[in-house]
Amino acid sequence: MDPMAWDTEGTKRRLLEAAVQEFAERGPDGARVAAIAARAGINKERIYQYFGDKQGLFEAVLTDQLEQLAAASPLSADKAGDLAEYAGHVFDYHRTHPQFLRLLHWEGLQTQGGELPAASARASHYAEKVASLAAAQRAGALPDDVPAGYLLYAVAALAAWWFSVPQVVRMLLGAEADNPDAMRTGLVTMVRRLELRD
Repeated sequence: MDPMAWDTEGTKRRLLEAAVQEFAERGPDGARVAAIAARAGINKERIYQYFGDKQGLFEAVLTDQLEQLAAASPLSADKAGDLAEYAGHVFDYHRTHPQFLRLLHWEGLQTQGGELPAASARASHYAEKVASLAAAQRAGALPDDVPAGYLLYAVAALAAWWFSVPQVVRMLLGAEADNPDAMRTGLVTMVRRLELRD
């Protein structure tokens, strides 16, 4: 009998954690249900029971990872005026959780404009952040010459791109590419410029 059979939440968590690694390494098409189950030490039938199929598990992984990022780097209306600090938190998250960006890249390669997993919930998550930035703009805490959605996109891109293309970072920054603290400082400084009014 599966030792985790009666611990439903614990079993789901172990499967999600194992799936993050498998999907990040091999993508949703290359990942194998049996490999995920083996990593988790759980019978693969639990995957079908809890998530329906491999695609359902991939959707659950993306949603879970996004929730973890949101918890680690909140952007509430009262904090949105300090966009540079938010960018630093996002950088820190990607630095310690490189698999999240890999999952997003795999998703982008797989969907190519098609239907996205858990699109409605994920769009709602981003809409809340955009609304926080818009509120900060209305309050005068941020410049309003750039729409809030574009502002969030710029910060997300700046915070993530270091980890998306490390080879380009090495070519651009040389030895400094081996100093993540210096990269974080550079990021925060750049985003501070976005916060400035003319």
